[in-house]
Amino acid sequence: MLAELEIENLAVIAHARIPFSPHLNVFTGETGAGKSILIHGIHAVLGQRVTRDIVRTGCKKAVVTALFTHLDAAVCARLDALSISHEDDELLLTREIAADGGSAARVNGHTTTVSVLREIGDALITIHGQHDNQVLLSPECHLQILDAFGGDDALLQQYQETFRNLQQTAKRLNQLVKQEQERAHRRQQLKELVAEVDELGLEIGEEDALEEELNILQNAESIASALQNAADALDGADADVSAVMLTDAAADELSAFSELRTDFAALGERLTTAGIELGDIAAECRSLQEQMDLDPQRYAQVQKRMQELRRICREYQCTGDELVEQRELAEQELEQMQSDTVEIAALRREKAQLLETVSAQAKALSEYRTKTLERFVTEVTAQLEFLNMPNVVLVGKHTTGKLTIHGMDSLEFLISANRGEEPRPLARIASGGELSRIMLALKCVIADRDSIPTLIFDEVDTGVSGKAAQKIGMKLQEVGRIRQVLCVTHLSQIAVMADHHLMIEKQTECGRTETHVMPLDADGRIHEIARIMGGDNPSELLLQSAQEELERWQTDGLPESAGEQGI
Repeated sequence: MLAELEIENLAVIAHARIPFSPHLNVFTGETGAGKSILIHGIHAVLGQRVTRDIVRTGCKKAVVTALFTHLDAAVCARLDALSISHEDDELLLTREIAADGGSAARVNGHTTTVSVLREIGDALITIHGQHDNQVLLSPECHLQILDAFGGDDALLQQYQETFRNLQQTAKRLNQLVKQEQERAHRRQQLKELVAEVDELGLEIGEEDALEEELNILQNAESIASALQNAADALDGADADVSAVMLTDAAADELSAFSELRTDFAALGERLTTAGIELGDIAAECRSLQEQMDLDPQRYAQVQKRMQELRRICREYQCTGDELVEQRELAEQELEQMQSDTVEIAALRREKAQLLETVSAQAKALSEYRTKTLERFVTEVTAQLEFLNMPNVVLVGKHTTGKLTIHGMDSLEFLISANRGEEPRPLARIASGGELSRIMLALKCVIADRDSIPTLIFDEVDTGVSGKAAQKIGMKLQEVGRIRQVLCVTHLSQIAVMADHHLMIEKQTECGRTETHVMPLDADGRIHEIARIMGGDNPSELLLQSAQEELERWQTDGLPESAGEQGI
């Protein structure tokens, strides 16, 4: 519950420290006294957006502090998720709004962000003002209202989980199918590359080897002649003088003096070795000459092979070795494409299974909502009848269609406020007072299912008076039994129901206007209720009437008729 609210320098409020009851708290005051400023202050400390012009003129900043106690499990879970300690079962929220537009937030004295305040605030307080009645005019929100009334969101959660899985699967499938369509031409190119290289039988290093062989074949006769001449020059048997013979002769010349000097002997050995090496070279030249292939058919084969290789290399603008590498990469890419094809088939099966599952879940959810709608209409109609709308007819126009994140259901509340009239959309027939009562009726039927511990009603009595206002007060008092309720009102019929009555009063001090918020004691309540009933300076008769009304409601509480229609 909201135990205390402290406001400093907020618009016309210089300072106010406001204690609250855990049940029904009512704010009253003259028009323009500053009741809306109080709501703005609560909005601010809950992390909602505020403007800098809300800071009191001449002040550097406005500060709003809210103390919450008796935290329930839902609030504690939210705080734990945000790693915020909540010792002694208390929570202190602070919001500062600077005149220059800056803002600061603290939780239990520790600096935080405004967004954290907002996340915490969503679990602490729900504020219902005249603008919130517009929710009733939006058919898109009616399904959410029904689900909140149902209380059991297991079917909805299961459905939404499956629906999100279906969305993700469909998204992935669409991506792959689109890629598949875009890659059809690429796949054909890759297949042609692999087929051409495979048909050619190209291998790494073959291009260089063929080029070398072709050059040799083109010069085969000249090469064979050169090898023969080189061999003959080295050790030709028919030659009068050969390199081997001359080398041997030189070695013989030096061998006669080898014993005289060691370097003569060394030179002789080198000449002998050189002669042997020259003989080996001559033999190898003859061997190579004999191996020379002078077959024109082989030359034609190599030349044709080179032409084929150069053609495909020109086509793909690369060398032979690079083409072999491209072929390997193309095969890998084709394998990946094949893997995508397998995944597409698997995703299609998965999508079909998820669609079957989510359709069954949507049907179960729809059946649950149909049963819930019957109870909802019955209970809300009973509440509206009690709230002085005895001839009301509430209908839920429930239809089914395509699957969405909310299921396959569409829902719109139709209402007839007068006997004999056909139920129509709320936006077409409901007045401001009727909308206020409908909203209150909804809150009454879902109060015990709603996890928000504090409800604030800002002028829920708009457009009503007399007996209808009294019954609104009785309903607020009922909700106040299980939830903390704060209500801004201008009607005495509601004010007398309060467990805790606060008056908002505007005063002029030292030439400046200030708004004060004061808890009222018994005498203060009598005078304030009398003022609401008859204006300033109430007569003794009005004061007596106010006292009787207070005593009646504070002593007797809710009459049986209210309890029977209660929560």
